[in-house]
Amino acid sequence: MPVYVQHESLGKVNDVFNAEALWQAPGLALFARRPLLRDLLERSPREQRGRAATRCFSHVTLVLPQDEVDDDRHLTRGARVRDLAQTLQSLHQKDFGDLLGADEVRYHVVGSEQLEAGQVEVKFGHAVYLPAPGEQVQYTVSVSRDSAIWQTVCPIYPHQRLTVLGHDAASATCAVPGWPFALDGAILLINDGPDAPMEVHVRPKEAFECSFDAAAGYYTIRARHGDTPGNAGRLLLKIARSNPAAALATVSGTASATALSPMPGNSAPARPASAPPAPSRAPAVWKTRARTPDDAELTATPALHRASARMPADEATFAPVARQRIALAALALPRLSRYRETGAGLLEFALDRNLVAGAPGKDALIGFAVDEADEVYAVGAAGRQRIAVPNRFAPVDGVDLRVLAPAPEMADRYSALVCLPQAPSLPVPGGVRIAFGRGAQALAGLRVLDAAGCLRGADGLDAGSADRLGLSRNAVSVEPGPDGFRVARLSPTQALYHLDERLGFVALIEHGLDAPCHVPAGHHIVAGHYVLRVEG
Repeated sequence: MPVYVQHESLGKVNDVFNAEALWQAPGLALFARRPLLRDLLERSPREQRGRAATRCFSHVTLVLPQDEVDDDRHLTRGARVRDLAQTLQSLHQKDFGDLLGADEVRYHVVGSEQLEAGQVEVKFGHAVYLPAPGEQVQYTVSVSRDSAIWQTVCPIYPHQRLTVLGHDAASATCAVPGWPFALDGAILLINDGPDAPMEVHVRPKEAFECSFDAAAGYYTIRARHGDTPGNAGRLLLKIARSNPAAALATVSGTASATALSPMPGNSAPARPASAPPAPSRAPAVWKTRARTPDDAELTATPALHRASARMPADEATFAPVARQRIALAALALPRLSRYRETGAGLLEFALDRNLVAGAPGKDALIGFAVDEADEVYAVGAAGRQRIAVPNRFAPVDGVDLRVLAPAPEMADRYSALVCLPQAPSLPVPGGVRIAFGRGAQALAGLRVLDAAGCLRGADGLDAGSADRLGLSRNAVSVEPGPDGFRVARLSPTQALYHLDERLGFVALIEHGLDAPCHVPAGHHIVAGHYVLRVEG
């Protein structure tokens, strides 16, 4: 693979701000103990014909010890750094003027904590570009491991043709945080102008598979011979136009293992959609009520054993073999602003490595949260990031995780619907009417947010069961029938919705036991945080 980035050490010098001492040793270069900057540029021309150089590199990054750079900023407001760059620029122009053509000489001085006092390093090459003053960013490059948390890697400018992404900044234009591949691997981005599609190459070619997902707007790069499961050998790459209008338009195209075209035009982490206006009337909130010894367990923070509760013994023993089922198809993130009086500050859940939803934990694959400002976040190993709704994620290969916007009829109560890739379900015996709610046991195994850690107060401490927000003790009754389920609202304060098989709004369920609503098989019921699918 060609050398796209020349990274060299000049060794130790007495004064790192002495431009002449960094440029060329006094006397004959033949007797110099080590090559300095002029000699390095001469030995590595940009273009040559035979042995004669025809062009030289004109953009150079100089790396000094961070303490030296900080001291200069404190004492002289950066004057020595500016003088160093300007003097080296003049020496460069003087000695290589005939090899520059129309290229402008640019120097940039940065600090590094890894360098000891007196050490100096230089970086130049085909993939080293320094923007002109006032030059606007054309693209922004970001990466992700789980498609949820995106980290910005670097900008790309209109005249910056080559960009190399890799393990560290010594051999690449920019280092990729959490680089999951071998140290000799690299990603090469080629920008041939505003009218040409961005090309993405992987090096070495035989080590990677690369594809472009036009719907998602990013490239997926995988190691061909990875021996680790999941997404350990996978990197997602997004290239976004800096123009906000162009950032929303995705350019479609074909992709190959070595060159992918065209560039996806949607933005790096998507900006969140604006929230619907707050309801004009004061929302109903859950408040602690007086408890008696008989109902203490049901009104207090629910016990954790409910998450794994079994069906009552009589139902498990005498239920027919062929049962209809109720599945947890999605989790509805509430608008926490409705519940300020309860002190709720954050509601969060996660999917573990087996795609089981529950409280956040160390083994979480991906998580989602909503805060008291009704902003929705994706949560991953790299932190948390605000997301737009609707959205979709691929935390590992083969998993498509959708986050939907609630229907307008539900937008005053909910911020988003997170569809579960694996919907847990429980059987419902025919001819039996059962209840769902905080105080009902038959379907308690579907209430995955009834656990410690899912709801936190404004102080960040655990605030008990999230089911206290929006779910009554007895919220809804369901009874299987020959062509679906008969559904009735059990509490006059319970908000209950009927959605179709695609989670589209059908109706607000207000019928009681005297006139239950018919919900066909495959349709959904929304009660509290739970989107339940009735299955025939």
